[in-house]
Amino acid sequence: MSGHSKWANIKHKKAKSDAQKGKIFTKLGRELIVAARAGGGDPNNNFRLKIAIDNAKAANMPNDNIKRAIQKGDGDGEGANYEELRYEGYGPGGAAVMIDILTDNRNRTAGEMRHIFSKNGGNLGETGSVNWMFNEKGQLTVPLEDLEFSEDEFMLMALEAGAEDIDNDGENYLVYTAAEDLEGVQQSLLEQKVPVSEAIVNQVPQNTVEIADPEQAKKMIRLMDALEDHDDVQGVYANFELADSLSDEDLE
Repeated sequence: MSGHSKWANIKHKKAKSDAQKGKIFTKLGRELIVAARAGGGDPNNNFRLKIAIDNAKAANMPNDNIKRAIQKGDGDGEGANYEELRYEGYGPGGAAVMIDILTDNRNRTAGEMRHIFSKNGGNLGETGSVNWMFNEKGQLTVPLEDLEFSEDEFMLMALEAGAEDIDNDGENYLVYTAAEDLEGVQQSLLEQKVPVSEAIVNQVPQNTVEIADPEQAKKMIRLMDALEDHDDVQGVYANFELADSLSDEDLE
């Protein structure tokens, strides 16, 4: 299992816990509001909203909650007016980190981001300090346990649908596309009965930094956890991999 997969599996376990706590609904609701406000309340004419709805349903968010969030974004503008921001910085071991934010208080969020970085062995950087290390890609998540096709069959289907690359994190296939091709590839796979649990526009690192020191690895995981737990954070991207030599005990 690669270092990338080691971190991905930690994230999957944590995501299940977050879903039980309901925290994820807050983040999904904000994305629905902002997507509807930016492009209107009709998902047929607003791909960002369509993705947000699909992801909300995949997380079992109640339909009434989805509807209310869309109406809030597409209606008279009542409620919080969220601002989209991106923060950049470095984690332990020099790993590059980017965070996408939706906030109704820029000053509060900036202070909290600085605190999270400094508390967990990192530092917040200037705008543009690390974003050049990432490429914007579409990413589809296909659960392995739900897939009725062989690996070769799936690879061929994904590539013929327009995918650029496919990765296996141990629990899912991650299908990467050009950002503008995400909708088309997703639709093609769904038409062929391929289950897609999530569709997002992701920031994929061009190169990765391996973290082999157990203390640095634990600090990096704590930093990522703290960022992902923050209510204003919609997405966290980093270019580190955990070394295969690290055991589960090393990371606890």
